[in-house]
Amino acid sequence: MKKYLSKENMKEFLLVTAGTLLVAIGVYFFKFPNNFSTGGVSGISIVLTKFFPHFSASNFVTFLNMFLLVIGFLVFGKGFGAKTAYSTILMSAALELLDNFIPMSQPLTDQPLMELIFAVGLPAVGSAILFNIEASTGGTDIVAMILKKYTSMNIGRALIVSDLVITLLAWVAYGPRVGLFSILGLVVKSTMLDSVLESFHMCKYFTIITKNPDLICDYIIHELNRSATRMQGQGAFAHEDETVVLTVMSRHQAILLRRFIHKNDPKTFMMITNTSEIIGKGFRGTN
Repeated sequence: MKKYLSKENMKEFLLVTAGTLLVAIGVYFFKFPNNFSTGGVSGISIVLTKFFPHFSASNFVTFLNMFLLVIGFLVFGKGFGAKTAYSTILMSAALELLDNFIPMSQPLTDQPLMELIFAVGLPAVGSAILFNIEASTGGTDIVAMILKKYTSMNIGRALIVSDLVITLLAWVAYGPRVGLFSILGLVVKSTMLDSVLESFHMCKYFTIITKNPDLICDYIIHELNRSATRMQGQGAFAHEDETVVLTVMSRHQAILLRRFIHKNDPKTFMMITNTSEIIGKGFRGTN
């Protein structure tokens, strides 16, 4: 029991819950009332409500999600992700509860562009939180997992094509106004999801050229609890010996280091760049 109630598991549980509820809120309050279809199960559900008006989009999401969840368990068995299963069920339950207690017969405002921002932004942030901990809200992601297992198909390309087809179906079902907003939403969703995912792992990479490496390395190690790599170099113009210090740290630590160097060694030359793919001890890919 202790194993399942560990701090790490509880943190992941809270993140999955928060991410899923963000997706559900964005979908229910902004996508459904405006019929914005940007792909996925929610997009299919929006199109289906046009032809089967006796059922709500939330009903279709629940049905499709549960169907795909069962298929996922049949295909993968115990290997199917518990986090994805929990998120899928929570997503469907949240939409059904909202549908029953806060029915939406029309959009919240008369500003469709503003609503599109929330319809895309909230699910993008929620999905990024889930993807960051290797979870998802299921739906077409389960289809992608199955295709990946049994085919050599380019899954990313297949998902983009399927999302585009679903978006174009919204044009057919609801007309060019909704269709154009949906296409715009699909483009923004793809861009925003990548940006949010990168921001979670964004770090600062320092290339420091200095004559006082001990001072700087001591601060990095003892005050910032990071490490660094030292290399010997020589200036091309003055031919003076220099030390090149390489280090990577969080954005907050980067601010502290920059201030320290400016105050204590103002002649030091620094190059600071953004990087989101750091794999190694103290970062991603290690225990």
